[in-house]
Amino acid sequence: MEVGMQGGRLVEPDSEIVSPTLSADEVSHLAVDIGGSLIKLVYSSINHNSGIDDKEKKYSKECSVVPNGSSNYPVICGRLHFAKFETNKINDCVEFILSKQLHHGGSWHHETSGNDKKAIKATGGGAYKFADLFKEKLGVSLDKVDEMDCLVAGSNFLLKEVHPEAFTYIDGREEYVQIDINDLYPYLLVNIGSGVSMIKVDGDGKFERVSGTSVGGGTFWGLGKLLTKCKSFDELLELSHKGNNRVIDMLVGDIYGGTDYTKIGLSSTNIASSFGKAISENKELEDYGPEDISRSLLRMISNNIGQISYLNALRFGLKRIFFGGFFIRGHAYTMDTISVAVNFWSKGEAKAMFLRHEGFLGALGAFRSYESHGFDANMTH
Repeated sequence: MEVGMQGGRLVEPDSEIVSPTLSADEVSHLAVDIGGSLIKLVYSSINHNSGIDDKEKKYSKECSVVPNGSSNYPVICGRLHFAKFETNKINDCVEFILSKQLHHGGSWHHETSGNDKKAIKATGGGAYKFADLFKEKLGVSLDKVDEMDCLVAGSNFLLKEVHPEAFTYIDGREEYVQIDINDLYPYLLVNIGSGVSMIKVDGDGKFERVSGTSVGGGTFWGLGKLLTKCKSFDELLELSHKGNNRVIDMLVGDIYGGTDYTKIGLSSTNIASSFGKAISENKELEDYGPEDISRSLLRMISNNIGQISYLNALRFGLKRIFFGGFFIRGHAYTMDTISVAVNFWSKGEAKAMFLRHEGFLGALGAFRSYESHGFDANMTH
C-alpha cells in the first residue's frame, strides 16, 4: 500500500471498505484521530458527485433505513473514505473538512445543560489539545472517545468484518491470513504511532496495555529530520529505499573477521550495533549519505519494535501479533525487518501480521462509536 503526498496532505489510495453514511441526505459522518504526528480522518458518504478526488474514492453501495427498537435510525452506509494530515498542518485539515462540509453532515447533536450542540467523534491527545480550534473554525465540539478503546474497537472490527485485512510479509511476499473470528482472542496489538503501545486484547472492550516504548515513528521522523534534513516522514522513507545500512551499522562479521558466530546462532550479516561503525571511522555526519542514515535508522527502530513485541507476546503466551499504526505505511523494508525480528527471536514459532488499514484503527473505533447514539456503523468489505 503506497502513500503519496498531495498538497501537504497524505493520501492513502488503496484502502477500500464498503461502508456508508446517513441515507437521508447523502451527507458524511466524520470521526478524527488527532495524534502527536498525524491527524487521521474517517468519513462516509453515498454522494457520488461530492467532488471527491479519484484517489480518495472508495467502493460504495446503497443502504436503507432499518428498525432499531421503536424508532427507525438511518444506517451509516455507502463508501468509507480515509485521509490524513500532519498534525503541525492542522489548518490544512480544517480547510479540508470545510471544503467538503464534513462537519455539517458528519456531526451529531447532543444536549448539555439544555444547550443543543453539534459534535464530532474524536480521539487521540489532540482531541483535547485542539478542541478550541475546532470550535472556533468549524463551530463543532469534539466528543472525546478514549484512545485505547478506539484502537481496540477499530482493530477488532477490521479483523472480524473486513476480509482480506491481515497479512504476513515474508521474503518480499504478502500472504493474506484467514481469520477465524471464533478463535481470534487473545492477541497482541502493537500500535506504532509517534510512540508504541502494546495491547493484549481479550475480546470486545476487553484489553490491557501491557507495554510500550518511546522509540517509535516519532523517533524515526525526529532523528531522521535532524540527521538528513528531510522535510517529511514519506521523504525519509523514500530515501531509505536507496540506502545501505551496512555502511553505518556494525555487523557480526565486522567483529569476527567476516565469519559467523555460530555458537550463539548469529550470522556474519546480523547487526551487532546499529550505527556502530561511526565509532571507529574518522568521519563527520556530512561524510555519510543521508540515504544510508535513513536506512540504518529505519532498521534499528523496526528491529527494536519487533523484538520487544515478541517478548511481550511471550510473556502472555500469545501467538498472534498484529502491527498497526502509520509508522509502517505498507513499507516493504519496515515490514520485512519487523517480520525477521519476530521470526528470529521466536525461532520461527511466531509471525508478525500486518493490517491493510493499519493507520486508521483509532479513527475507525471513534467512527463506530456513533453506534451508541442510534446509528448502526456496521460496514462490509
